[in-house]
Amino acid sequence: MRESLQLMPLGKVCKNLDSKRIPITKNKRKKGEIPYYGASGIVDFVDDYLFDEDLLLVSEDGANLLARTYPIAFSVKGKIWVNNHAHVLRFENLISQKFIEYYLNSIKLDNYVSGMAQPKLNQKALNSIIVPFPPLPEQKQIVTLLDQAFAAIDQAKANVEKNLQNAGELFQSKLNEVFSGGGDGWEERKLGEVCENLDRMRIPITKSKRVKGETPYYGASGIVDFVEGYIFDEDLLLVSEDGANLLARTYPIAFSISGKNWVNNHAHVLRFNEMASQKFIEYYLNTIKLDSYVSGMAQPKLNQKMLNSIPVPFPNLKIQKGVVSQIDLLSKNIKTFNSKNKTKLSSLEDLKKSILQKAFSGELVGQLSEP
Repeated sequence: MRESLQLMPLGKVCKNLDSKRIPITKNKRKKGEIPYYGASGIVDFVDDYLFDEDLLLVSEDGANLLARTYPIAFSVKGKIWVNNHAHVLRFENLISQKFIEYYLNSIKLDNYVSGMAQPKLNQKALNSIIVPFPPLPEQKQIVTLLDQAFAAIDQAKANVEKNLQNAGELFQSKLNEVFSGGGDGWEERKLGEVCENLDRMRIPITKSKRVKGETPYYGASGIVDFVEGYIFDEDLLLVSEDGANLLARTYPIAFSISGKNWVNNHAHVLRFNEMASQKFIEYYLNTIKLDSYVSGMAQPKLNQKMLNSIPVPFPNLKIQKGVVSQIDLLSKNIKTFNSKNKTKLSSLEDLKKSILQKAFSGELVGQLSEP
């Protein structure tokens, strides 16, 4: 730590305005255009404001105080309303505010947080956090360096995320192209006509009654536990029976499994005569929207009758094998591409952390000052 980075309690370098916060229960909020802030950022918009200035908000409670999957300190400006889940700090100038924002997001606060089930950073603990506080010119230099470095990193991340989005769109486009098919060897059937439904053999087990073992216990979204014993021991296609993902489609609703397994009553169980047919239908179901077959919005459900009624393309086996082979290859290439890009994203996040550590150990300013 550089000698100029004077250490002092956070409460000595800013004014705490928590006493001015006013929480409003959801049913009493009047809709408007003013951001209503909580522990993790904007949670709503209301018709009035408490503050109209530059401020630093710091999470008061929530799992993120320990997990740190996103920033716990964030600058706000203009008209805002803040509830009692975010501390409100006022600084003498914006440079000091940004300096402390960067610092708080660079360190672990575990020693200042009380409670594990419901982590909380109370005002006394917040004010006691020891922070470096060099002269304003050095604060400005560090903030400028971090702003520039983070802007470049954020742009690089945006480019990588765009690559991932483009890859997803390309895969979807190719799937649509493949399944548009038609011509000799193609026909349309009902799903219930091309496979056997084994839902009658499912057996749900409440969590308290499960005996731990090595057999995957499947639900609507995949493996939810491991148990003793098994119901099935073969290649099968599972399809989500309920859950928000039937409409949101943030991950596949159809997934192939093999070997010994146990399935509860939240996933349909389908048996096919050929693995090529199973994979063909798996890819197809994950390509299309099923909204018109799903009942209920609060608790979406795809019942067995509606599942069986879904029209599916079902060409001859030779075509099915060709389609599956084509999609398998494309899927493998896309996964490799995505894996490399996700590694880049992780590296960029690590670079951010490294830059922050150097900034607050004085290394960045020290390097800049060297002839």
